[in-house]
Amino acid sequence: MIFLINTCKGRFNIECFDIRSSWRNINSYVGERIRFYRKAQNLTQAQLGEMVELPQPYVGDIERGERNISLDTLQKNLVVLNIKPLQLFKNYDTKLSKELPDMLNRLQFLLESRSNKEIEILIKMINNLLESIDELK
Repeated sequence: MIFLINTCKGRFNIECFDIRSSWRNINSYVGERIRFYRKAQNLTQAQLGEMVELPQPYVGDIERGERNISLDTLQKNLVVLNIKPLQLFKNYDTKLSKELPDMLNRLQFLLESRSNKEIEILIKMINNLLESIDELK
């Protein structure tokens, strides 16, 4: 437990913050993101585990937020999944991370009637658009 003491107009305000709940939230968030990128590359937990030198059950625990992931293990996952730390944590503090599954389901619904060739064209277009947006930042 962490206690924060604030003063306002001569009054003390004590807030209690359970840091363990934040650890669980960040573990869950990191696990969800690793799962997202693993599935995007059509890898199984066993395949990812082999690539990062971890047993499949351990990878599953990480993805469910049930394990504290070390920085070394996180780095191995980032390298294998070819993602940057900024990508992993980009939406950590926004509501987008909670809305993302719904958005992805809507996108999947739109793409279900399209051919693989059309989907590949759309992916290239989206990548180009995102690169252009990133250049403007």
